[in-house]
Amino acid sequence: MTLEVRWLDALSSVESERWDALHDGGNPFVGHAFLSGLEATGCIRAGWGWTPRHLTLWRGDRLVAAAPGYLKDNSHGEFVFDHAWAHAHAQAGLDYFPKYLCAVPYSPVAGPRLLAPDPSHRPALLAAMIALCEREGLSSAHVNFHPGSEADSFGRDWLARRDIQYHWENRDGWRDFDDFLAAMDSKHRKNIRRERARVAASGVTFRVVHGDEASEADLAAMHALYLQTFAEYGNHPALSLAFFHHLARAMPRQLVLVLADLDGETVAGALCLRGGDTLYGRYWGCHAQLPGLHFETCYYQGIEYCLREGLHRFEPGAQGEHKLARGFRPRLVHSRHWVAHPVFREALAGWCREESALVEQHAAMLARRLPFKVGDVPA
Repeated sequence: MTLEVRWLDALSSVESERWDALHDGGNPFVGHAFLSGLEATGCIRAGWGWTPRHLTLWRGDRLVAAAPGYLKDNSHGEFVFDHAWAHAHAQAGLDYFPKYLCAVPYSPVAGPRLLAPDPSHRPALLAAMIALCEREGLSSAHVNFHPGSEADSFGRDWLARRDIQYHWENRDGWRDFDDFLAAMDSKHRKNIRRERARVAASGVTFRVVHGDEASEADLAAMHALYLQTFAEYGNHPALSLAFFHHLARAMPRQLVLVLADLDGETVAGALCLRGGDTLYGRYWGCHAQLPGLHFETCYYQGIEYCLREGLHRFEPGAQGEHKLARGFRPRLVHSRHWVAHPVFREALAGWCREESALVEQHAAMLARRLPFKVGDVPA
């Protein structure tokens, strides 16, 4: 029986059980609960440049593969920056938007994108994306933050880009935070202890609560902190309080809030999601400017949670070389891009090769700055 391509305008069009049977559940961002929640609570909408166009492959009445996808009218919320590509298209009198994006909105987190228990179905997903672009006159198709395990599915026409993130990994079997610090050189170990001591001396105390433990006040406080951060940087906050409530209900043990309290009020917080063996730090905010508060809330509390819960990895978000000094290792993340115009595709192929070489060199340099007694190189 041949495969049938079906495009969905809303993830609610497919049952959660069918969608979630296509992945192992280790990455919460590709789960039906997370993606459909964005749509149901108004965080994804055409007016903000996101029009759901999810790709599904069927054999008869059985869903065999899928990919979360969107028609994009801008590059907002993607974290793989292609503004120069859009500008080049405009200079040539071509439209870069709309384009097709296979990714998780607002989440620069690597994870499965071509959801197919049978890997032989992945090329069919990619072929369907290209066919969509050709049929609807889209400039390009993009698969952002895919795992290395999907790399072999892409043909030569899919241009590869790389970037660097910083991940904490318990590769040495550390039992607690003191074990972790003992692996560091004296300078960095003392600096972290000094940072933590300053926060403790300020009177701030911390609570770590899961979604099913979070009160209405906790969720409201975390959302207010999220809004505060976006206001400070002049960015548009896409996530609603309703979405935070949705996460608490639909993903009760995967939602993890780190809340910092001072004098009976929550003054800082970090929203994280828990996967199979990984904690993902997503959003943070603060109402008090205290020395070390950001590092404690966003990094050290997350590391302690991983050590306590037996999680192997902590990914606290994109960018930030300052994470190196706090025990986070440089890791390469990947994206792939198909460009319709053959001249642009050829020109960008060379650009992508040069960019990737520079990124790999930078990652190797960063690995030599790790604070541990014995360093390593990024995988």
